[in-house]
Amino acid sequence: MPIKLPADLPAFDVLTREGVMVMAEEQAARQDIRPLRIGLLNLMPKKIQTENQFARLIGATPLQIELSLIRMSEHQTKNTAAEHMETFYRPFSEVAETGEKFDGLIITGAPIEHLPFEDVTYWDELTQVFDWTQDHVHSTFGVCWGGMAMINYFHGVEKHLLDAKAFGAVRHSNLAPASPYLRGFSDDMVIPVSRWTEIRRNEVDAAGLPVLIDSSETGPCLVEDPCHRALYIFNHLEYDSGTLKEEYDRDVAAGKPINVPANYYPGDDPSKQPQNRWRSHAHLLYGNWINQIYQSTPFELSLIGKATNTA
Repeated sequence: MPIKLPADLPAFDVLTREGVMVMAEEQAARQDIRPLRIGLLNLMPKKIQTENQFARLIGATPLQIELSLIRMSEHQTKNTAAEHMETFYRPFSEVAETGEKFDGLIITGAPIEHLPFEDVTYWDELTQVFDWTQDHVHSTFGVCWGGMAMINYFHGVEKHLLDAKAFGAVRHSNLAPASPYLRGFSDDMVIPVSRWTEIRRNEVDAAGLPVLIDSSETGPCLVEDPCHRALYIFNHLEYDSGTLKEEYDRDVAAGKPINVPANYYPGDDPSKQPQNRWRSHAHLLYGNWINQIYQSTPFELSLIGKATNTA
């Protein structure tokens, strides 16, 4: 089954060309099923690129998905056209006011790692989002800084600044092969990492949260938070083949100190075309997440967030 998107959203044409099943809203309305409602709270500066990345992954399952794009209410993006934001995004304040509920919510990363959480201009509203998920979202997926912010808010786990950027296609280990979120996963895998901060394993363990994927180089990657019906991933399985290259080229052009992303280019040679070795695991993870939501979310949207529900 396809993902339901507005026909004029850029991701509609991008995913159609890639062979992803995409359905316009008028087509979806003719199907006598309830689509899973997935929200994307997009905190990344390149909104359209991020929309494409996540829509590609959640749209590859056999289920009909209705994707809703959400933004922080007062924060104005400088990297995406105002017309695009006005046409396709709703501010969180409007979403919260309507009282609507979602089967799943993805909260993306944001390039603000260097700031203490409390210094982020929209932190107060973001904590309202976190609280709101407990009553209005069946399962939440915090990605990179979004995951760090959630694990800090709910469990007090701190992010720690690194001396050098963790940057590259890093080898990770599957610590929980029996987890429904890791069905089909290899014992080890390559995952893109791009961050100046880290979450430390001993602090996650002290919070009593299971680490599902870990790296000896860059620490915990995927953490489950059953009490809050959430997953936190601190790295970027959603990245396109060339996303690390774009980040590297940007920093080089700006004269910023940056290492060549490790284990990414053949022979670590930036003149060569990078290879994507994480695409299959990206589809597995987000497909497993969608499947878990489908298996456990109530048919009646009004029941989402009730104490009897489990993700």
